[in-house]
Amino acid sequence: MNLPAAQANQQLSTFSFDPELAPGARNAVDVCLRIQPNEKVTVITDEATKEIAASVVRELERVGSPYRAWVLEDLAPRPLTELPREIADDLETGQVSIFAVQAQANELRSRMQMTDIVNRRRIRHAHMVNINRQIMREGMRADFLKVDLISQKVVAMVRRASRIRAKTAAGTDLIAHLNPEYKWLKTSGIISPEKWGNLPGGEVFTTPGEVNGTFVIDGVVGDWLCAKFGNLAANPLTIHIEGNRLTEAHSINRELEDDFWRYTHTDENSDRVGEFAIGTNIDLQDVIGQILQDEKYPGVHIAFGNPYGAHTGAQWYSSTHIDVVGRKFDIWVDDEQIMKNGKFLIEP
Repeated sequence: MNLPAAQANQQLSTFSFDPELAPGARNAVDVCLRIQPNEKVTVITDEATKEIAASVVRELERVGSPYRAWVLEDLAPRPLTELPREIADDLETGQVSIFAVQAQANELRSRMQMTDIVNRRRIRHAHMVNINRQIMREGMRADFLKVDLISQKVVAMVRRASRIRAKTAAGTDLIAHLNPEYKWLKTSGIISPEKWGNLPGGEVFTTPGEVNGTFVIDGVVGDWLCAKFGNLAANPLTIHIEGNRLTEAHSINRELEDDFWRYTHTDENSDRVGEFAIGTNIDLQDVIGQILQDEKYPGVHIAFGNPYGAHTGAQWYSSTHIDVVGRKFDIWVDDEQIMKNGKFLIEP
């Protein structure tokens, strides 16, 4: 083991943490990732998230799995422009990886380099970007077996559908026409080699054929803008989409409006809807202003930019990806209503 990894293993193994983090960490190791004693795990964290990583490491030691831990700041300055070679090499030798860090602006490229390795090697990967104590005590304590059951029902319905409509009392009215050549993915928190997943989990998603309409973002926006602007209930961002492209964005918070517009015009496909998703984590009670958890809140969210084409089958690419989340949806799959005011009308 090289020195940075040895130092990080020692740091995290002896780092004290709030016992309230332990149930969520155990859920991640035992239920979501189902880590076995003979499997090698790569743990990637940063200075801001060491307490949470330490709680996960304690569970790995309980299971008896060998692991290598990496603290990003020990390897390279932040924000990361490239995935550190030490981490890339370590990912080539394991079966499971856990990425628990706080996002910084302009780091998406390094995360994509990491998930490229994960996809190629079919690693069971837990993606925990911007994980915090509240999420560990809430979303990470979900009954992911129950979340998986309702996710299975939803994904079975949407895979047969040609159209999904989403409306809210706040003014969202969105229609997604589906492309039968694009796959729907289920990331319910039960992580498999077929698709890495965010934790906490709870969504089904695809690349849409074409989206048109209005989306009132009264939940959150993703990536580094989430930490900057948080919960948008008091000052929503209203966007308009035509032919799968963002055409307008308006908010009384002009800084939010400007930052979002710049982000979604980074490259030629940054303004293109790359993801259409339905949140399925029925244990979540409300949006909290943290994208990692909030995109799993029951309802619709979409993302502009990278379509995760390696999984959905979409043939285009973007260097950016930003999710947008609303509240209290009514959802129709073809002509069947499956959600009213944010509550599923189907049972797990």
